[in-house]
Amino acid sequence: MKIGIDCRTILDPKHGELAGVGHYTKFLVENLLKIDSQNKYVLFFDPRVGDAESYKRKNVTIKYFPHLERKKYLPFVHSHLLIARFLQKQKLNLFHSPASTVPLAYPGKSVVTIHDLAIYHKPEWFPKGQKFSTRIAVPQTVRRASKIIAVSEYTKKDIIKYFGIPDDKITVVHNGVEEAPTTKNKEDVKKKFNITQNFILSVSTLQPRKNIEGLIEAFDSLRSSSAFKDYQLVIAGNKGWNYESIFQLVKELALTKKVIFTGYISKNDKFSLLKEASLLVFPSFYEGFGLSILEAMQQGTPVVTSKITSMPEVAGEAGLLVDPYKEASMARGIKKVLTDEQLQQRMIKSGLIQAKKFSWRVCAERTLRVYQGI
Repeated sequence: MKIGIDCRTILDPKHGELAGVGHYTKFLVENLLKIDSQNKYVLFFDPRVGDAESYKRKNVTIKYFPHLERKKYLPFVHSHLLIARFLQKQKLNLFHSPASTVPLAYPGKSVVTIHDLAIYHKPEWFPKGQKFSTRIAVPQTVRRASKIIAVSEYTKKDIIKYFGIPDDKITVVHNGVEEAPTTKNKEDVKKKFNITQNFILSVSTLQPRKNIEGLIEAFDSLRSSSAFKDYQLVIAGNKGWNYESIFQLVKELALTKKVIFTGYISKNDKFSLLKEASLLVFPSFYEGFGLSILEAMQQGTPVVTSKITSMPEVAGEAGLLVDPYKEASMARGIKKVLTDEQLQQRMIKSGLIQAKKFSWRVCAERTLRVYQGI
C-alpha cells in the first residue's frame, strides 16, 4: 500500500509540535514508521519546514506541498484544487488527513481524524471567519471519507449527532501519552516562573472554552480558608483569543501575586510543572480528548477535571470529576483532594495505572488496522 499523510501541522519535525493536531500527527507518524516497514509512506510537509528529511526511511518519501505563494491570495484554490491535483499525481492508495479536512477535489480513498466538534457545540467559543470550514469542508470530508478516526467515544457520538454518519464508518482510536523526559530540579522550574509556594496547576490555551475564569473564581473562593492561603495558581499555556477578561479578573480579585501565567512553555518545563504541582485542575467546558489529564497522572499528580464531554472517558476512575459550570463544585473538588492525604495517594496510584492504558504505539497499531481495512 502507498499511504499519504498530511504532516503540515508538524511545524518542527526535529523537536515536535507540543500541542493540538501537530502533537497527534508527530507521534502517530513516528510510531507508524516504527511498526510498519512493509507499506510505503508519502509524508507531505509545508515547504517552510526545513528539516523534514529527518523522517526519511527506506519506505518513506518526503514531499512538500507546492504553490504556497498562492495560499494567501487564493486560499480555496490552493487548499482544495491545487493540493488535490498534487495528491493525485502521487498515485496513493490512501490519503490520511489528521486535521479534519481533505481537499474537496481529491477523488481518492481517504481517512480523516476528527479531534473534536466544539465549534458546532458552541460557535461563540471560536473566532469568526470559519463558516466555509464548518458548513462545507468538514461536512463534505466526513461524508466522502472512506473511514473516520475519532479520538474518543464522545467525539464519535458528536460525529454521528452532527453529520448523521453511520456508526460502522467511525473507528475510535485514543491518543497516546508520550514518555516524559527527565525533569529538571524542582527549584529550577519554580524559580523560572516565580513560584514561591505550593501550587495548583492548569495547562491550557487561554481561550473561552477552557474555563480559566471559572477556575480563578474557584481558587479565589478557597482563599478564605487558612489552609489555602499559601497556595498559588499556575496557568501554563499560550494566549489564544478573547483572553483579555482573564487578566482583568485577576486584577479585580487582587490575585496578581497569587495567579501566575507562564505563557508558552517548553515540553521539559511542562512536565516539570506537572510533576511538582500539588494538583492539576482541567476544568474545560468541552474536550475531544484532554491529553493534559493523562500527562499529569503519568507524573503522579492528582487530577480534578470536568464531568462532561470526553473528560470522564480519559480520566476514568482516577480523576475527581466536577461541574465546570459551577464554581462551588470546582472549589469543593479542589478542597477535597488537597485536604485528604489518603485520597491523594489513591488518586496517584490509580492515575499511574490509567495513564499506562494510553499508548502512541497502540494508537499507531489501531490506525494501521484502519488503513488495512480500507
